[in-house]
Amino acid sequence: MSVATKSEKIQRLAELTATKETGTGASLWREAFRRLKRSKMAIIGAIIISLFVVLAIVGPYIAPHAATAQAWRGEVFPNRGEFVGPRGENWFGLDHLGRDMFSRMLIGARQTLLVGIIATMIGLVTGFLIGGISGAAATLGGDAGKRIDSVIMRFIDMLLAMPSLLLAVSIAAIMGQSLTTVMIAVGVVQIPVFARLLRGSMLAQGGADYVLAAKSLGVRKRRIVISQIIPNSLSPVIVQATLSLATAIIEAAALSYLGLGNPDPAIPEWGVMLTQAQRFFDNAPLMALYPAVGIIITALGFTLFGEAMREALDPKLRG
Repeated sequence: MSVATKSEKIQRLAELTATKETGTGASLWREAFRRLKRSKMAIIGAIIISLFVVLAIVGPYIAPHAATAQAWRGEVFPNRGEFVGPRGENWFGLDHLGRDMFSRMLIGARQTLLVGIIATMIGLVTGFLIGGISGAAATLGGDAGKRIDSVIMRFIDMLLAMPSLLLAVSIAAIMGQSLTTVMIAVGVVQIPVFARLLRGSMLAQGGADYVLAAKSLGVRKRRIVISQIIPNSLSPVIVQATLSLATAIIEAAALSYLGLGNPDPAIPEWGVMLTQAQRFFDNAPLMALYPAVGIIITALGFTLFGEAMREALDPKLRG
């Protein structure tokens, strides 16, 4: 996808906040919430997300065995291709070190959620600061502000022009192998999206009547930006944060699969588990299937809910 295409999609989402309230006086978010409650896609996504979050919270407490317990080490022989599949004592079977796969999946859900949330927060907070400065400069900064905005956006465009996974891999390779590195690398990839999205949304709000009224009353520009423009520009940013959680989980799993994730194999994380399983895929495909399905379903849940939110906020997509 070219940088122009990325920018157009981001700008389209940013324009959602420029939509005026409906004739009944109901707010945009109230109308969107009503549509979400009637959307099957939103309901399915919300159910998947809720189950995943609950699993991540209670998983370590309900897991029947410890994540590092090699209680059945004598029953698996990876060198001979002998593994133990699902059975009564081990619902998902055993991995190559004789550890219970079901317990590791439950415990690993928390690590997977943690990686996704922290990576998204890094991108959201940093992108919010950059986009907020750029949007404020372009909206109320005059000629000097427009020059500042232009410089910032050219840098953002450079980041958008790079394939996200390639950029994440490059950052992870420079910083070294660790779970923190994965979070930072995936978070940095999200920064230009949030920055351009907030900036575009602020530009859409810059010509609104309430901004012109505040300027005519002599309200300080900083106050207009902080108390008026930014709060009314957050709708598409919230939608993007939901979608970015799915992307963050997938990209973190990809980095782990490439060997750039947590170097400690004793700590279960679905991406790391998928990496460990690839060597034994011919003889024990279920070892790779469980974490892969977990990642896919979780990402699907965030994507469905995020897309439903986007459609609920987009006047062109309303039924």
